[in-house]
Amino acid sequence: MAKEREDTVTCDPEDDSVVVRVRGDIDAESAPLLKEALRTARRSPSVCTVVDLSATEFADSSILHVLLEEQETHRLAGRPMVVAGPFNESIERLFEVTGTTGYFVFTDDVTTATEAPRAVTER
Repeated sequence: MAKEREDTVTCDPEDDSVVVRVRGDIDAESAPLLKEALRTARRSPSVCTVVDLSATEFADSSILHVLLEEQETHRLAGRPMVVAGPFNESIERLFEVTGTTGYFVFTDDVTTATEAPRAVTER
């Protein structure tokens, strides 16, 4: 089970960005893994942090709390953070129902986010 949890969130350099990938379900138990991965990404010398939610099947409010907190921390550090899809219906709904879609920069996929991170985040 511990190995499963470790694989839920990964943090890897890709082009000029660090991509934090979230797979499967993420909840209060695994949200600290996301928080730590985003902290690691923020401290890296890359240009941008990309949060890849394309393989996330379910997320509760704990992921939203971590993303909102890290979005602000990234902004204060002058580091763009982009949330990449494509998103499954439950993830889209989480952002829509909570009214938080305006707090993030979203892209359709990781490739779009990593190809031009500054252009994506400056829109």
